[in-house]
Amino acid sequence: MAKAQDLTVEQKLRLLFTLQKIDSKIDEIGVLKGELPIEVNDLEDEIVGLETRAANLNKSIDGYKEEIARHSNTSKEAETLILRYESQQKEVKNNREFEALTKEIELQHLEIQLAEKKSRGSKGLIEEKEKMLAELNEKINKKKEELDAKKVELEKIIKATNKEETTLQKKSDRSKKQIEERLMKAYTKIRGAYRNGMAVVTVERNSCGGCFNRIPPQMQLEIGQRKKILVCEHCGRVLVAADIMSDLVEEEEQ
Repeated sequence: MAKAQDLTVEQKLRLLFTLQKIDSKIDEIGVLKGELPIEVNDLEDEIVGLETRAANLNKSIDGYKEEIARHSNTSKEAETLILRYESQQKEVKNNREFEALTKEIELQHLEIQLAEKKSRGSKGLIEEKEKMLAELNEKINKKKEELDAKKVELEKIIKATNKEETTLQKKSDRSKKQIEERLMKAYTKIRGAYRNGMAVVTVERNSCGGCFNRIPPQMQLEIGQRKKILVCEHCGRVLVAADIMSDLVEEEEQ
């Protein structure tokens, strides 16, 4: 097999056009898959984010429950002290000691009231967070159902097209190795510039098969001679003669 740089212009054009045909078929399979791969990835990322939020809510709820437990302990300690002070009041010898114990008892009652108030606040926050968590879990479940459905759909398409896509990709890789590096870089760059991935197009009805702008007669003549690699002056795509397709078909049939 001749080296890429030793090929004639016509051979190079045929290789480019053949590669374009193969890559276009691969693109068609990509269109068949549509946005499913991206949607699957986006859903997976979204679910991870939602689950992180759910974990943070659970952590927050656990924190409030710990606060309630601390407030409960504070109340119990205050109640124990109240009983102790009330018992001591029965044994005091003067009013000053009795009043001092009375103030301590009042302080412990205030401590209990404050602890109960804080507990009510924490319970209210728990209810709020649990409501948010329930809504979040419902959303997560729906997203997971949607993800499962899209994965099944994508799997069906992959199963139906995997063999063909693998074969085409091997053909594409083989064709790329036959094309000189300079042309390959240009081809890749042009393909990336257009959504339809068309870098090599035929001249149809005197116009560029990519952008449909008119091609001058002299340029059409030069394209037909296949002695130069010419590009559309409007879109930059490589132009080939329309009959290059029939030539290739004839070769494939022989």
